[in-house]
Amino acid sequence: MQLDHATIVTADLETARRFFVDVAGLTQGKRPPFSIDGYWLCASGRPAIHLIDATVPAQTGRAAPRIDHIAFRLESADEWQAFLHRLHAADMPYQLAEVPQIGPQQAELQLFVALAPGVVIEFVTALRHVHRS
Repeated sequence: MQLDHATIVTADLETARRFFVDVAGLTQGKRPPFSIDGYWLCASGRPAIHLIDATVPAQTGRAAPRIDHIAFRLESADEWQAFLHRLHAADMPYQLAEVPQIGPQQAELQLFVALAPGVVIEFVTALRHVHRS
C-alpha cells in the first residue's frame, strides 16, 4: 500500500492552484467532472493534490480551509481483496465511488471510511482490480 494523494478544501482555489503549480512545481492534470469545482495537481504524472472548492462555511462566515482526507492506493486485486476482507471483519461502514477513465488515467474505485466526525480515509484501486459479485 502507498499514500495516494491529499485533498485540500479551500475557498480560494486559484491561490492554492497557483502555489502548487508555480511554487511547488506540480502540473495541472485532467479532473473528472465532479459536481464541486476543483483541480487535480500532478507529481510525476499522477494526481498528488486534489483541490476542492469549500462549500461549507465556517462558523465565522468564511469557508474553512482544511486537509479533507488522505488516500492510500492498493496496487493489486489481491491487495484490494485482502483489504476488503479486513474491513468487513472489522464491521466498518464505508462508501464507494467510481472515477471514470480520463485519457490514460484508468477508471478507479474509491472507498471512503469515516473514522470519526471529520476524519476520512480513502482507499483507491484500479477498477479492473475489483471483483464484482
